Amino acid sequence: MVLLIGADRLGNISDVLHQRGFSEQVHVKGRKPNAQRGWDTSRGDIRLVVLFTDFLGHNVMQRFRRLAKQNGIPFVACRRSVVSLSQALDRLDQCTGCSGCSNHGDRDSSD
Repeated sequence: MVLLIGADRLGNISDVLHQRGFSEQVHVKGRKPNAQRGWDTSRGDIRLVVLFTDFLGHNVMQRFRRLAKQNGIPFVACRRSVVSLSQALDRLDQCTGCSGCSNHGDRDSSD
């Protein structure tokens, strides 16, 4: 499952994720604080967290990045566009298994 955080509409984003093998997606718009708090990233079925940076506040992004790192879930932060998401997923594919990558939680960074 992919947890998508931010944006009101996804457009063709779902198609890109389906092509990459992510058939199940959950979208949290990020506007309402209750919806933001309602997702537990420690659930075992979340394989990726996608943060749409042009639709999220800093605190919301920080919270989900921290939770993803704590639970060893890869995450990408990108603009809400097919091209931006594809590029972010390509970078993630290239660094999978590397050491010291912030997407894998191996390195502490100041959030």
